[in-house]
Amino acid sequence: MPFTRRKFLRSALAVGAVSALPAGLFTACTSSKAGTTSPLKAIARQFSSTSPITFPKGFYWGTSTSAYQIEGAWQEDGKGESIWDRFAHTPGKIKNGDTGDVACDSYHRWQEDIALMRAMNQNSYRFSISWPRIQPSGSGPANAKGLDYYNRLVDALLAAHIRPFVTLYHWDLPQTLDDAGGWPNRDTASRFADYVEIIAKSLGDRVSDWTIFNEPVGFVDLGYRDGTHAPGHKNLFEFLAATHVVNLAQGAAFRALKAIRPASRVGTAFSMSACEPATDSEDDKLAAERAHAITNIWFLEPALRGRYPEALTFLPETAMGIRSGDMEKTRAPLDFIGINLYYRTIASSPGTMARATNTENWLFPVNMVGGTQGPKTDLGWEVWPKALYDMVTRITRDYDRPQIEITESGCAYNDGPDLTGTIRDARRITYHREYLAALAQAMAEGADVRGYHAWSLLDNFEWAEGFSQRFGLAYVDYKTQKRTIKDSGRWYAKVAAENKIT
Repeated sequence: MPFTRRKFLRSALAVGAVSALPAGLFTACTSSKAGTTSPLKAIARQFSSTSPITFPKGFYWGTSTSAYQIEGAWQEDGKGESIWDRFAHTPGKIKNGDTGDVACDSYHRWQEDIALMRAMNQNSYRFSISWPRIQPSGSGPANAKGLDYYNRLVDALLAAHIRPFVTLYHWDLPQTLDDAGGWPNRDTASRFADYVEIIAKSLGDRVSDWTIFNEPVGFVDLGYRDGTHAPGHKNLFEFLAATHVVNLAQGAAFRALKAIRPASRVGTAFSMSACEPATDSEDDKLAAERAHAITNIWFLEPALRGRYPEALTFLPETAMGIRSGDMEKTRAPLDFIGINLYYRTIASSPGTMARATNTENWLFPVNMVGGTQGPKTDLGWEVWPKALYDMVTRITRDYDRPQIEITESGCAYNDGPDLTGTIRDARRITYHREYLAALAQAMAEGADVRGYHAWSLLDNFEWAEGFSQRFGLAYVDYKTQKRTIKDSGRWYAKVAAENKIT
């Protein structure tokens, strides 16, 4: 799901004797007057058409979910404890004291969920595998009952003519591995490659499309520096080390998959946000490029080009634990680039005094805020379709027209059933229609986009927000677990069936 459901990156990326910096190196994507333009220009940025927009034959229409957010069954059939089990059970960490112990009970109701997908005419389903359900302690032999669950799910999806689009890691690290150092520990990269090998051997004869990580920039920052997500650590050096270990793990996982299934199609779902300068000044333009580097390609450049992008004033190699030969190990010629996108970012340069007196602004001289011109979701995120167009066209240009999958996009609107039981979420329909129109324009200009996955199939556990925000195309009554397709789900079904938007 989106990288701060969360906040925007707020990492303090300093080294040396600095042991505690104030939060906010990458500030939250909050309301600001920065980057505003006239209403006329704002309207011009929206994408609309009076004619139907048709998508290519074979385009994938799907939804995304993640294991911890929907499965529940947190202690069943040999599953081990994850960092999110531990974090959610810690008082004060999750809004309203919610946990994913039951979530949407999809571990038991997966057949109902596939029926929802069929009713929405989906031909792709992006879901994640729970690592501790496969290896309860993060290493050793596979838990047969965990593998059986995902084998049944994959077989049923194929029988329903739905592509199983598997995410190997969506934030639920086995707790035992966190106890041993977690992602800052280089050994975790090896443990992850072993886990990927198990999954590839078990499912690779039927699964062709794989996502290695979901939003690495999100779980590294919020889990190890900011502390608002599991495992809740607040340690600058852990954050720096975790960044590099995750990049090493991405390369190792890619090679492990390809060694077992050479024809498999492998990518990562990167959290992205189009970064715009607040003004036309050269300083703000440079700030926007720095914001792009840390927000969008911090885990992409190491995979495709074996290097870290120039986001910081210098690269803290020692603190990150970069060793000789490491950058070759981070290389992974991804078969596609997954883009998770919800909003845009406005970047500006801090003043000279701020840079001179504040370590954060010296190391990462950028202020980042969210846009304010577009409508807001119930979570306060700006709706800005042009952000998707801008991001897709930039990735297309910068990386020589790669295959792209929109692995997530969506909006939190908390509309509930009316007296007839109907969920009339017209704002969600408008959101997806406009973002799809923006995507279609990027494709018309040459972007090779293979699919669009709405976040999410179901209302679910939204990390630190608990159950307070609803992103689903299907409404979930958490007391009864009854699923009801919203108006947006019925609209999406029509789009998928006709392969076009009107």
